[in-house]
Amino acid sequence: MHKQPILGIDIGGTAIKAAIVDPETGLLLSEFHRVLTPKPATPQAIAATLNTIVTDLNWQGVIGCGFPATVQNGIVFTASNIDPSWIQVNAQQLFSNATGCPCYIVNDADAAGVAEMAFGVGKRLSGMTLLLTLGTGIGSALFINQQLWPNTELGHAKFQGSIAERYCAESTRIQEQLSWQAWGERLNEYLLHLEFILHPDQIILGGGVAEHLVEYQSYLSTQATIYAANNLNQAGLIGAAMYAWQKQNSL
Repeated sequence: MHKQPILGIDIGGTAIKAAIVDPETGLLLSEFHRVLTPKPATPQAIAATLNTIVTDLNWQGVIGCGFPATVQNGIVFTASNIDPSWIQVNAQQLFSNATGCPCYIVNDADAAGVAEMAFGVGKRLSGMTLLLTLGTGIGSALFINQQLWPNTELGHAKFQGSIAERYCAESTRIQEQLSWQAWGERLNEYLLHLEFILHPDQIILGGGVAEHLVEYQSYLSTQATIYAANNLNQAGLIGAAMYAWQKQNSL
């Protein structure tokens, strides 16, 4: 059965990205849209932004949304880089009502991981693969022999007196004006901590820093092989579209 196009949306702490996606190939079928995440990022503000995107694209079909939180059955349970008022909100119902389209919600890092394992560098990897998205915060997606273990949220692990994403997210590198070496050494501390706990076979680094891996790879000393994600900033919306297609067709 040919997979129908899905509108993939990636809701981040800084920006919301969207495009119509072919979930069978991972290819974008429309222009890549990017708008700033509203401040404060309340449920009503983000729902209104999604409705604007849907209107701009004249979209009337299924929507998949990657969301920066732990999500179970469409309900939000954490709120690290979004407004605290999201906790316990049924985002799936809220977005469906706001856009008039069937919406399916998945953790944003899990969405990026699904796309990367299907169409990116993870396509031929086996064993345990850990994908980290390094951006405003740190998202994580864990796969064992290509199967996703959802909602790991390892960026929120206690680390260096706070949580890991405040120590070595890309936003921290920018805010503290860290050199690639200084930031790479911080990231390495975190990766070694995760490696001690999980012992992954490989680690995929996604987010904006993935394309700059050559700048800091020499400061990483993990036993796990390090890869840069192929899909970069499009992975989240591609994976969200794939997730929505799977959910729509499992009903």
